[in-house]
Amino acid sequence: MLSYQHIYHAGNLADVHKHALLAWMLAYLTAKPKPLSYIETHAGRGLYDLSDPAAQKTGEAAEGITRTEEWFAADHPLARVLATLRKTHGATAYPGSPLIAAHILRPCDILHLAELHPAEHSALATAMSPFGARVHAQDGFALAQSLVPPTPRRGLMLIDPSYEIKRDYTDIPGRIARLVKAWNVGIICLWYPILKTARHDEMLQRLSAAHPQALRHEVHFPPARANHGMTGSGLFVINPPYSLAEEAARLGQHFTRLDPA
Repeated sequence: MLSYQHIYHAGNLADVHKHALLAWMLAYLTAKPKPLSYIETHAGRGLYDLSDPAAQKTGEAAEGITRTEEWFAADHPLARVLATLRKTHGATAYPGSPLIAAHILRPCDILHLAELHPAEHSALATAMSPFGARVHAQDGFALAQSLVPPTPRRGLMLIDPSYEIKRDYTDIPGRIARLVKAWNVGIICLWYPILKTARHDEMLQRLSAAHPQALRHEVHFPPARANHGMTGSGLFVINPPYSLAEEAARLGQHFTRLDPA
């Protein structure tokens, strides 16, 4: 399915959760001189303008990054990326995860990004052109499986589907099992929405049973608007970096202070 475009949701509370912890993990990894690989299976367009009518339509950014940016000190990796990006693209620019990675990673690191939507892929290629990223018009899971174990072997994979394809919930545990078998040292980070329907529950039960040492971190927040089904955001991280749990707990405290639904 190629209908999903993240511009309608860019900068929402789920993005704040996902992007803050992704930026922290990448900053942690790049503190060591060893090169690494970054692989993303559902990359989107990379760069978003929160003044775009599509972004304004849902109001999700206003309840998301606009409301929560004060949570992050100036030296937080996400805050540093936002500051750098806005110098080039203006005050309403917001980075997708590919641009967050590109701003934190180094010339010695390799970025592989998959995006199937033709318009999103074209925008992604443009946004990433200054960084030398390898942008693939390919199914993200197929790309990921073809790359593991990557070179460099050290690295992180972000799996961030839209879940518009409902079989993702049933297929993802098996897909991740195959990736882990081929790349047992890789940090594999799965994002998932927390829905009123609890559609994610069975998937997480299977993942937790198969990967008991993984970090599962969830935050909850009021629906972005009436009848909106997403009430939280989750990350399931296999081979989590040292002290990620503590960083996630700090971020989670901010979410607990949001106004209730």
